[in-house]
Amino acid sequence: MDSKDALVVFEGQKIRRTWNNNEWWFVLEDIVYVLTDSSDPKQYIQKMKRRDDSLAKGWVQIVHTLAVDTTGGMQKMNCVNTEGAFRIIQSIPSPKAEPFKRWLAKVGYERVQEIEDPELAQKRMKEIYKSKGYSDEWIEKRVRGIAIRDELTDEWDKRGIKTKTEYSILTAEISKAAFGLTPGEYKKLKGLKQQNLRDHMNDLELIFNMLGEASTTKIARNKDALGFDENKNAAKEGGTVAGVARKELELRSGEKVVTQENYLNEPETKKRLGTKKK
Repeated sequence: MDSKDALVVFEGQKIRRTWNNNEWWFVLEDIVYVLTDSSDPKQYIQKMKRRDDSLAKGWVQIVHTLAVDTTGGMQKMNCVNTEGAFRIIQSIPSPKAEPFKRWLAKVGYERVQEIEDPELAQKRMKEIYKSKGYSDEWIEKRVRGIAIRDELTDEWDKRGIKTKTEYSILTAEISKAAFGLTPGEYKKLKGLKQQNLRDHMNDLELIFNMLGEASTTKIARNKDALGFDENKNAAKEGGTVAGVARKELELRSGEKVVTQENYLNEPETKKRLGTKKK
């Protein structure tokens, strides 16, 4: 299915969506129709805006007009991303919307619990990965990688790195030096789109990724790197530490560390079992 033109089926009914700015956007009228059975979704949307003043005031931030491929050709249609869709659902007094509202309330309650007890967040994260078919060994590496990443970003923040763009550039520098690929190129190699790249790395990829980021933190501290340019140099050096180690392993093992392997269609545990059988 083309990433720029797809349908989502909800209880047998289709919701059109389009890929924009690295995320899915859903046709607003389709969402309203599916959740209300309204014969005139456009009129329902106008009524919804009149009774929900805060929704109306924030409308331009939530709803974007995008080109969507329809049976009549490309048409400009009002669309919302996932966050916007949940906001719309909150304003729909329909029995079909209630399961979504209950789920949102549950997630909100769990988030409050995690703020009060951060260990709960880590426990739930491990449970989610396990339910997706990841092994305990992989999960431990992933959790450790998250901690190393958090330590690095905290260090960058202390050293004057503030914008999302700067974080992305520095991360790309580490990845290029460690793996020979930027995160975007790495995701393309693995056939990923909006998915998290690290969730589709195997054990060795995770290990070398951790080495690159941990080395960057160490170098930035020891050199007292300040500002973007100095931290960019530290990122290149940190990534190079992992890159040299990766190349040495590849030379001695005869196998590449970077692979096209991902877990889109087959859980990590099954792939590990498959590898053991060979």
